[in-house]
Amino acid sequence: MSQHLAGKEQRCGLWSVELVITNTGKLVGYDPVFEVEVRNRCRCAVAGVFLSSEGFSSSMMVDPELFRREGDEYLVNGGRAIPSSHSVKFDYSWDRAFKMAPVGMQASC
Repeated sequence: MSQHLAGKEQRCGLWSVELVITNTGKLVGYDPVFEVEVRNRCRCAVAGVFLSSEGFSSSMMVDPELFRREGDEYLVNGGRAIPSSHSVKFDYSWDRAFKMAPVGMQASC
């Protein structure tokens, strides 16, 4: 019985926010365009998703409703919820892909 309860009480964590960064093959000037997909692998909706990305820059406009700087981190989807098994995508361009990692989120379980 304790195993059953432990499974029910298990919360989603940063591990449930998956990032996939893909080179689209497009260019802005000489800079390749990268698509970032932020996937919610949690069984619940997640909101307030923040990413770290040291030195992030883009030579094209990034939709601030999808990805914008907030202090030292970057807010995804304007802080709005991402439903379970859904994702948010945005594009940026630079001479290289930036490393990104989830550093904050709230699950609505």
